[in-house]
Amino acid sequence: MHGYKVVNLQELVEEAGEEFTKEYLSTFSCPLNQDVENFLRYKAIEFSKQGLSQTHLVMASHKKKMVLVGYFTLANKTISVSTKNISNTTRKRIAKYAIYYQQIRKYVLSAPLIAQIGKNYANGYQKIISGDELLGIACDKVKGIQYDLGGKYVYLECEDKPALTEFYSRNGFFEFDQRPLDREETEFDGEYLVQMLKYLK
Repeated sequence: MHGYKVVNLQELVEEAGEEFTKEYLSTFSCPLNQDVENFLRYKAIEFSKQGLSQTHLVMASHKKKMVLVGYFTLANKTISVSTKNISNTTRKRIAKYAIYYQQIRKYVLSAPLIAQIGKNYANGYQKIISGDELLGIACDKVKGIQYDLGGKYVYLECEDKPALTEFYSRNGFFEFDQRPLDREETEFDGEYLVQMLKYLK
């Protein structure tokens, strides 16, 4: 594995300035997911300023310089998990970190959301890091946060496409529900997003 460096976007803005950072992010390319590309280029800085989410840039050494190979964005999230969609083993584990509401038969828990994640396809940089490695770095960041704040789960949502759900399942996530798309979420195909959780050991 490469020696990756994770840089908080807000720190880059504070040290290098917003204009430089915007220009730097404009080189990020993700043709497989236009939303991932557009978020980093046009929304990440503003979301960071507003405290809505924090974006982390993943850097690696390439030809004697540090290059941007990918990023992920984390946000606070409270989610509800229906008891009918999970196994008894998972239910017992979730119960340790959640509040159970009998009237709706759901557990409610706080879990960091991996709101965005993607590799940089500019200049072939996507070959430097695998999707598994990038997701692993994001989960490790969440584990570090939870070491201070508590909690054991990380959360994400994705389109119901086999390539995506199988990728996340392979990395320890399990599907627990589906969320109907909001009216403004026009960038997604279909009518809902698959909701997935992972227990961080």
